[in-house]
Amino acid sequence: MKLARYGSRGKEKPALVDSEGNLRDLSGHTTDISSDLLSEQRLGDIAALDFGTLPVVNDPDVRYGPPVATIGKIICIGLNYSDHAREVGLPLPKEPTIFMKGCRPTGANDPVRLPRNSEKGDWEAELGIIIGEAGIYISSEDALKHVAGFCVVNDLSERSYQMDRGGQWTKGKSFPGFAPVGPWLVTKDEVPNVESLPIWLEVNGHRYQDGNTSNLVFGVREIVSYVSNFCALEPGDLIATGTPAGVGLGQKPPIFLKPGDEVTLGIEGLGTQRQKIAAWDS
Repeated sequence: MKLARYGSRGKEKPALVDSEGNLRDLSGHTTDISSDLLSEQRLGDIAALDFGTLPVVNDPDVRYGPPVATIGKIICIGLNYSDHAREVGLPLPKEPTIFMKGCRPTGANDPVRLPRNSEKGDWEAELGIIIGEAGIYISSEDALKHVAGFCVVNDLSERSYQMDRGGQWTKGKSFPGFAPVGPWLVTKDEVPNVESLPIWLEVNGHRYQDGNTSNLVFGVREIVSYVSNFCALEPGDLIATGTPAGVGLGQKPPIFLKPGDEVTLGIEGLGTQRQKIAAWDS
């Protein structure tokens, strides 16, 4: 299934996307797409519905909110594509590099405002893992049992905060609006080839990132298992798995986001995003 939440910010309604691409309202069956809906049993209940009986949302300008209302921790894996590590001049990690994003997720197409006096706003198209079952010390063999599904994430960054101001990467990753997620949560049964998906990103129509999840250094099972050694994973937690080459920092010379830019990105089968970049004071 492709699960979604649509409507104005803070008033989103639950929905799914049917096989013909129609957005269908789920309000008659659940109040929201929240963490308690992400277990295999609850997802199975939704999958058993007759989708053809659900009301179609006929709004060409519909807004998609984050696909889960109660996304908890946003855990990120850094330098998880060898070509990206190379382009930014950093060694490939021997173990997954973990950092956190300290902002709330936003909708896939919501506008993004850069920090005041932004110098190095950057983009990162990423595969997101949404946790469905709680766990700690999860084996790699059991890792997918704890996954509800997958989504597109733009791990936006202010590189001047991340790399020029000392401390940890989190400060460059946590500005409000720096976590567009969705448009959908695609359940794992629909993504059997999650580690073989084209992933791309364009700025103003120019393609900068053109990769594939087959090039992940640490794969989905390994990441879920590894992270669970250091923190308990809970339903609704989001793990962003890293980005391929083509970020602004890696261009020669570097290219950074500015007000008026338009960013589009996507992963095959998981949907696309589009963000208009604005100044903080606009």
